[in-house]
Amino acid sequence: MKFAIAVFSPSHAPSSRRALLFAQAALAGGHEIVRLFFYQDGVHSASANVVTPQDELDVATQWRDFVSAHHLDGVVCIAAALRRGVLNAEEAARYQRNAVNLPAPWALSGLGQLHEAAQLADRLVCFGGD
Repeated sequence: MKFAIAVFSPSHAPSSRRALLFAQAALAGGHEIVRLFFYQDGVHSASANVVTPQDELDVATQWRDFVSAHHLDGVVCIAAALRRGVLNAEEAARYQRNAVNLPAPWALSGLGQLHEAAQLADRLVCFGGD
């Protein structure tokens, strides 16, 4: 089965961890993930500036490592990211900001990518709203 996964919550929220566990289980079960789409506060999961306390799980780093290890399409909504100060090098230059906090493997793109993922997948599974 092909899954598209949308994450609406930041990495410290329980639903982000549930989304990660679901994605890991899907791949382990032989399924395909056509795209991971981070929207609303979920864009914080892609920020390189997230610092997790030592006694908590670093879900943002786990997301980054998971996307990299499996060569997944990890898309961050550009409008939500800009609003929350999550910028790649191109957007930082465009808006004359000196902070870049969206490194590889993440890609900024619009909601059209979520729509396309829903069309390509057998199921769109959404996590968020804690």
